[in-house]
Amino acid sequence: MDRPLPKVLGILGGLGPMATVYFYELLTRHTKAARDQDHIDVIINSRATTPDRTAYILGESTQNPFDIMAEDAARLVTFGADVLAIPCNTAHYFYDRLNATIPIPILNMVEETVRTALRGGCRRLGVLATTGTVQTGTYQRMCARCGLNCAVPDEAAQQCVMEVIYRDVKQGKRADPAAFARAVDSLRAQGCDRVVLGCTELSLVKRDEGLDPFYLDSMEVLAKSAILAFGKTPVGLDEL
Repeated sequence: MDRPLPKVLGILGGLGPMATVYFYELLTRHTKAARDQDHIDVIINSRATTPDRTAYILGESTQNPFDIMAEDAARLVTFGADVLAIPCNTAHYFYDRLNATIPIPILNMVEETVRTALRGGCRRLGVLATTGTVQTGTYQRMCARCGLNCAVPDEAAQQCVMEVIYRDVKQGKRADPAAFARAVDSLRAQGCDRVVLGCTELSLVKRDEGLDPFYLDSMEVLAKSAILAFGKTPVGLDEL
């Protein structure tokens, strides 16, 4: 017996705020709709004061973001969410633990992105993400589980990634093209035939700089997954 389609999407956001705004924009822009009522009903929780995920994961902060995330996830359930989406790759470090605290499913951004890469014929996936995501092996483990080779930037290139995320995008600036290119070149040198933008701040780089399909945007993948989960038709995401 088929399960009934979910009715309300809860977005556990604020991680960071602009990424949450952009995720909702992607949902709206890429859902086939002839009227307002054709779109997905959404509840957005955007707690910008959630402690930094990378700083906690790397042991640079004792402020654990999990308790706040769990509290907000429960609040979204109380407000009527049937499915949750978390537009933050680094926060998926807490995915299993968080999913165990609530009675509704959470879309897995990392898994959906890796499976999208596989379907597209990717043989070796490069990972551009926060150092927290890289050091905890979030994408590496998922790639191994799905049978896909992957690579991460060298140490100097990873520092460039963090500069783009924290010094540029999170401060409302355009990404430094030289720093971004240095990171990508490290992955190309390792034989990657596609690169995942595994941080939602990097999704904003794709939006602003018009990056080509060599770059697989995890936020676009999450948006498409949500649209399909609610029985809607995605438009304009044919490359995924």
